[in-house]
Amino acid sequence: MLYLTNDLGLLPFFLPLGIIGFYRYLWYLIKILAWFTYRPLRPKDFPTYVPEHDVTIIVPTIDAGDEFKIAARSWLACGPKEVIIITETKMRGPLQELANEVDPSRIRVLTVPRANKRLQMVAGINATTTEILVFADDDAIWKPTMLDYILACFEDLKMGGVGTCQTVHAVNPKGHQTVWEVLAGFRLAIRNIEVAASTHIDGGVCCLSGRTAAYRTLILKDPAFQYGFTNDLWLGKYPLNSGDDKYLTRWMVSHGWNTYIQVAPEAELFSTFKDNWRFIKQVLRWTRNTWRSDFRSLFTERYIWYRHPYVAFTMVDKIFNPITLLSGPILVCVFAITQNEHAGPTNPPLPAWNIVISYICWLLLTRGLKLLPHLVKRPQDVIHLPAWLIFNYYFAIMKIYALFTLHEVGWGTRAGVGTTLAADIAKEKNEESEMTISEDHLKIAMSEDDSLYPRNYDSAALIHDNRSRNMTDLSVRRNDEGYNNNQFWHHHNESTSSMSDDDQIESINMRNVRSSRR
Repeated sequence: MLYLTNDLGLLPFFLPLGIIGFYRYLWYLIKILAWFTYRPLRPKDFPTYVPEHDVTIIVPTIDAGDEFKIAARSWLACGPKEVIIITETKMRGPLQELANEVDPSRIRVLTVPRANKRLQMVAGINATTTEILVFADDDAIWKPTMLDYILACFEDLKMGGVGTCQTVHAVNPKGHQTVWEVLAGFRLAIRNIEVAASTHIDGGVCCLSGRTAAYRTLILKDPAFQYGFTNDLWLGKYPLNSGDDKYLTRWMVSHGWNTYIQVAPEAELFSTFKDNWRFIKQVLRWTRNTWRSDFRSLFTERYIWYRHPYVAFTMVDKIFNPITLLSGPILVCVFAITQNEHAGPTNPPLPAWNIVISYICWLLLTRGLKLLPHLVKRPQDVIHLPAWLIFNYYFAIMKIYALFTLHEVGWGTRAGVGTTLAADIAKEKNEESEMTISEDHLKIAMSEDDSLYPRNYDSAALIHDNRSRNMTDLSVRRNDEGYNNNQFWHHHNESTSSMSDDDQIESINMRNVRSSRR
């Protein structure tokens, strides 16, 4: 159809379509190049943190399905110190039975009066005694190397939060995925590329996904964080229960902490998704959360603009994405209908079906190229490309609908969870804590020398002091327990010769410290 551009009458059609296409593919090319050059952080031979002493896994849930046992065994295979399950009171019995089946010595079950994810998370935070905590969904299945790769990021004293890459775990025991699960897999494949690109370009990320994300415990034990987290209101009157991961990510950005996403096979988690039309409800909830969080990041808090400008631009791009996406088929339809008006001896009209089919083929080809990393792993999913194409345009319309229904804060896929009533529990609880600081919060805010952390305390210096004490404790623990470092790191056989000069110096220094303490 390019020869039609010889007619100036067609310029109003081709010019906007060409500009939109050029912008979209240039933007995608930048992301692909950043993803291609991204490298995950590898665990060190002598890490500061080890899972069995420094990691607590927190799982807020109200379910007791079979997938929980599979997920719990995968968490314990990573060797954490403890797993804390937080549920509502009536679910304590079923979840305690599941915990007893898996490992009662390392799994604790705590309760809150009613189902409210944010209250459950805060209860888990306050029960944590390790320096690192990891939030995980009850169906998030890990590889045995997950915690090793997460902890590698916390060697940076300013690292506050760490996320991972994700893929779909089929609900069907035989591994068959429905079209809904394949669509979820397509979304995750694109997300993995996007988060790797943003991490590589400016170290930022739109969201540390709540399916699995790790944080420094001292950050989340801040009373100011806990009050804001459980009193999160949209427009000052709509209490939020979902969107917890968005809030956590924004807190990291606004308080000067670094974030990182580990995109590597060793740090990949498997998660289940709705295998029926209820997947659409999940997507609608996520879309509303994204709108709310992005508006806050861009226009209310505004830290994102100077800390992570690339991420800020991706948020702006997502705002206009429904318009640019829908403009393509609209312009093509307009051209197919009005082409006779511009017909001439050099550009005879084309059949409408020819134009439409050519456009659809082009869309399928370009969408397939964007999903190439996923299709290499699962080539059988190529038959779902037409469904993916339809879903993309449906999603664009859904985003517009979600924009005008941001006041709806219900969970969507769980009856009674995330409703205004459930969220009001958090509001009532925190109105009490607003009047007086509880004894627990005083204990949290106290340092080891019994002085309160000032609002602008040097967090890096504090972590450095804690890490120095941890290294002493870790050396003693390993000596007393007959810790076999080579055995523990059998899956990390990188030689010291492949390390950078700084890493080699740090490794040698840490070895000398251990030798002197022994």
